Amino acid sequence: MVERKKRVRDAAGTRRRMLEAARELFVRNGYGATTLKDIADQAGVAVQTIYFVFGNKRVLLKELVDVAIAGDLEPVATMDRPWFREAVAAPAAEAHVRLHVRGTRAILERVAPIVEMLRAAASADPAIAGQWDAGADPRFAVHLEAARSLVAKPGVRAGMTAEHAADLLFGLLSPELYQVFVRDRGWSPERWERWAADTLIAQICREA
Repeated sequence: MVERKKRVRDAAGTRRRMLEAARELFVRNGYGATTLKDIADQAGVAVQTIYFVFGNKRVLLKELVDVAIAGDLEPVATMDRPWFREAVAAPAAEAHVRLHVRGTRAILERVAPIVEMLRAAASADPAIAGQWDAGADPRFAVHLEAARSLVAKPGVRAGMTAEHAADLLFGLLSPELYQVFVRDRGWSPERWERWAADTLIAQICREA
């Protein structure tokens, strides 16, 4: 049993190293210019190990994005994550907004730097986009679920609908806008979090 647990830990550690190496090289050199051998060399593994674990570069990219969103290797949906459930459980609208922005910030810190790379990769290889389910944007679905809970709480503006609140969350908490402030304007993630929460509260919550 102990030996089996060690093998599982070692395999997870190797998988994480390969994903971290892929992230660094994809962002720095571009998806198309990065080979699986480059990733293997960076991660300190044989290229056959990458083929065995992921099969091909597209699957590796998909897992990289999925792990960036989740923050770990566990197959737990965003809306089942503790931070999201804590925000939904908040008793009032303002507290819910602040907790939702805090949880989203953690995701954006991981995801925002790879968005442009992912977009360029999907443009060059349309099969990449096909790895995710077509239909509603999953990021919007998360914000809409939050908004449905949010608008039913004390402190929300009169007449605020879940759809409008979701649009505000979707727009202000986008990776593109995060990059404008944090990467381009040099804001700290903490400063962005305060601004985003205050701005959303001013739009969604009842005036004092």
